[in-house]
Amino acid sequence: MKTTEFSSSSSPSDRRVGALLRHLTAGTDSPSTDRLSSVIASPTSEVSSGSVFAHLVQAPEDPILGMTIAYNKDPSPIKLNLGIGAYRTEEGKPLVLNVVRKAEQQLINDSSRVKEYLPIVGLFLSDWWFFTYAWLSPAIRENRRTIYITQPTWANHPKISTLEQAGLSVKTYHYYDPSTRGLNFQGLLEDIGDAPPGSIVLLHACAHNPTGVDPTLEQWEQIRKLMRSKGLMPFFDSAYQGFASGSLDTDAKPIRMFVAYGGECLVAQSYAKNMGLYGERRDTGRVESQLKLVIRPMYSNPPIHGASIMAVILRDRNLFNEWTLELKAMADHIISMRKQLFEAHIIKQIGMFTFTGLNSAQVSFMTKEYHVYMTSDGRISMAGLSSKTVPHLADSIHAAVTKHV
Repeated sequence: MKTTEFSSSSSPSDRRVGALLRHLTAGTDSPSTDRLSSVIASPTSEVSSGSVFAHLVQAPEDPILGMTIAYNKDPSPIKLNLGIGAYRTEEGKPLVLNVVRKAEQQLINDSSRVKEYLPIVGLFLSDWWFFTYAWLSPAIRENRRTIYITQPTWANHPKISTLEQAGLSVKTYHYYDPSTRGLNFQGLLEDIGDAPPGSIVLLHACAHNPTGVDPTLEQWEQIRKLMRSKGLMPFFDSAYQGFASGSLDTDAKPIRMFVAYGGECLVAQSYAKNMGLYGERRDTGRVESQLKLVIRPMYSNPPIHGASIMAVILRDRNLFNEWTLELKAMADHIISMRKQLFEAHIIKQIGMFTFTGLNSAQVSFMTKEYHVYMTSDGRISMAGLSSKTVPHLADSIHAAVTKHV
């Protein structure tokens, strides 16, 4: 058997390969040269120009986060990012609420705090439960599989609801009417009415994403009665409480309405938007035990900082009151931006987002010619506008529509 030898001038990696090769081929008559070449050609070898990852296909950018990457690369001084649902000041800067800074300072000054692991389900707060349902809700005092999502809905809902893995199929129900830029209420009632008993219906508690179109309280009551009569499970996504009307209580009315008359509800509550905790994102009994089985192999233990800020604010009456004032100011700013755009359908819509009715070609035109970035379906974040940028947006919309793009 012929064995390839490495001289003293060979690189350390080559000598290690040679030693390994002699060990592997000891006692065999098979040629070693081919084996050596295949080892040296290995993508993990220092002498190879290839990569073990070379065969991987470049994954597409997330449509929203990828748009932000393109925005950041754009050198234009007039560029405008209306794709991300994050509040901006009149100067176009990110806002950290004063109440959040105060809560963080309290956490810093608390010498008893440690960095120990949280329980697997995180920092569970009964406070948010009372906050959403109202402090004196009888449902709280008494402790008492198909999923339908709106068409359109938040882009991540169908992905979260790839609930095929959980044995659920995903269907849509009518919601937005492009012709009126309002609610297709009749279509909504018909679709929900056709859902089989036991189905889950995902409902946006307020400030519907992406359309900004919400049912009236009278319409919510009709939806509630229909769902209860059909034995359907309401699943509220509450991500913008306080951003729709400026009132925490007003924006919680649809959920409280369902709870007040009895029956089970599922609620996903987020403070990422209304507390400005965008970078700090984070059930009880048998349901909690099942959640633990999902959490453990995924991320094992949740972050503590954002939840701790939320806890401080919700448990301190002074900070809570200050938060409601700051939240009202943000909501008022968004409403003001709608009025400045002076489009009837924009004023009628509510919350952080607006469905402009622009098509993908018009959106591309505005990005290329006016450096205005938004999602391809024409959704814009009203929270990203300021008095200084409204005229630029209005000009770009006018140009996209009048040039018959």
